[in-house]
Amino acid sequence: MTDDSQSSNEAAGRHQTVIILDFGSQYTQLIARRVRENRVYCEIQPYDFDAEAISRRNPIGVILSGGPQSVYEQDAVQVDAGIFELGIPVLGICYGMHLTAHQLGGQVEGSERREYGRAEIDVVESSILFDGLAARETVWMSHGDRVRELPEGFRVCASTTNAPVVAIENPERRIYCIQFHPEVSHTVSGGEILRNFLYGVCGAAGDWKMASYVDEAIEAISRQAPTGRVLCALSGGVDSSVVAALLNRAVADRTVAVFV
Repeated sequence: MTDDSQSSNEAAGRHQTVIILDFGSQYTQLIARRVRENRVYCEIQPYDFDAEAISRRNPIGVILSGGPQSVYEQDAVQVDAGIFELGIPVLGICYGMHLTAHQLGGQVEGSERREYGRAEIDVVESSILFDGLAARETVWMSHGDRVRELPEGFRVCASTTNAPVVAIENPERRIYCIQFHPEVSHTVSGGEILRNFLYGVCGAAGDWKMASYVDEAIEAISRQAPTGRVLCALSGGVDSSVVAALLNRAVADRTVAVFV
């Protein structure tokens, strides 16, 4: 079997797509799940997936995940700054926010008080991200850095008593950033925030469902392995078990699963 780049390209061509760039967050898969729960197709790509590759996918939005690093660490992973010039909506989450601010000319610094756990944020400016939400919301923080100076053209939309900048936006460029994690259940209105980004900013149609992915994956497998035997290395984990299940539906009579 080849890698899934061909089938991903085909799926992206059939459906509106959101691309999630992974900076090592423990929650990246959860972000993808939340996007898909909103009936929007999405792909997780590595952080170095560049602007040209993203442009070829023609996504309706890009999400920059959180991550364990500080933007000022010597080996801190970066994002292709050309992504911000594509005109595609961008949502930066936690490290994704720091990275966006840093690369667009703002300043990021270490916080005097690190925030881990629940926090109350105050929405201080009207923003499409917080449309329909209360003036004060409970969110989940997990960060040691904070944005000290905004990039040109950005404004603050939300703050806490410990951090004056927890949400920023540049509506003209359709770039939005939040310090907290909307994908986790501890952020009470996180689903609404992601929905506002997907539908209010990106213009999602909401016409995708998981069953579509299954059908398209089976079709792609049949095309990629039209003849011959298919060997599946099965560890018993989630990933290999899903692959085995798809192979069983696509080419069951030609599949050999080997426990590894």
